[in-house]
Amino acid sequence: MQTVTTFPELHTARSALPEPVGFVPTMGFLHAGHISLVQRARAECGSVVASIFVNPTQFGPKEDLSRYPRDLERDMQLIEPYTDLLWTPTSEIMYPPGYQTWVEVEEMTRPLEGAMRPGHFRGVTTVVAKLFNGVQPDRAYFGQKDAQQAAVIRQMVRDLNFPIEIVVCPIVREPDGLAMSSRNVYLDPQQRQAATILSRSLQEAKQAYDNGERDAGMLRQIMKDILAAEPLAEVQYVSCADYETLEELGSAERKALLSMAVFIGKTRLIDNLVL
Repeated sequence: MQTVTTFPELHTARSALPEPVGFVPTMGFLHAGHISLVQRARAECGSVVASIFVNPTQFGPKEDLSRYPRDLERDMQLIEPYTDLLWTPTSEIMYPPGYQTWVEVEEMTRPLEGAMRPGHFRGVTTVVAKLFNGVQPDRAYFGQKDAQQAAVIRQMVRDLNFPIEIVVCPIVREPDGLAMSSRNVYLDPQQRQAATILSRSLQEAKQAYDNGERDAGMLRQIMKDILAAEPLAEVQYVSCADYETLEELGSAERKALLSMAVFIGKTRLIDNLVL
């Protein structure tokens, strides 16, 4: 695995890679969910590029940029078996002095995560556009856990005519159902047990759906009721939205996304399930 930092180094290394090129952008502190992405890229592409960059522009002023876990040496060991080229740019490289250009997707960044984290998606879409321009991949791999992010990036790719196929891969979960996340390390043992309430509430709503329930308000209420039973859970939002547009549904007759954001202690967790 070759490691590069600057754009010129990246362009030189990228030009020698066999096509098609699969790309997995990450913020590091990798877990089995990330590894599933590079494994999928390895299986489907002639070569694999990954990036590790903790993007400061997607963190709000009250969010955990300084606390975000980092362990580059460990990350490199984890992905080396599946990756040909690792790009590790710095903030100074991505946002040099005088930087003033932003990429913004409008409607679908307003609800859900966008409502809770103003400016978050402007940072996401800008950095992903820069990563895409740097790597020039044929396919890019994202996890379903960040469902709104994946939808927003699909929209950006369509709107800006990036010649890239976006591949969204299933959520990887712990044996007890908790969606894998770099932020799970913040949970103490009691909070870690309480965090399973997210996946359990999604499964209850799915069971109701499988039994014929199509009223989106009822599906939301099922999730809210289960979350309310956990004293350590503080709910930010619960949603049953159209899978493509992320507009809240009255009836879940077409492909729908159940999603939520919940604080367990001071740790903010998200999870979702596709109907």
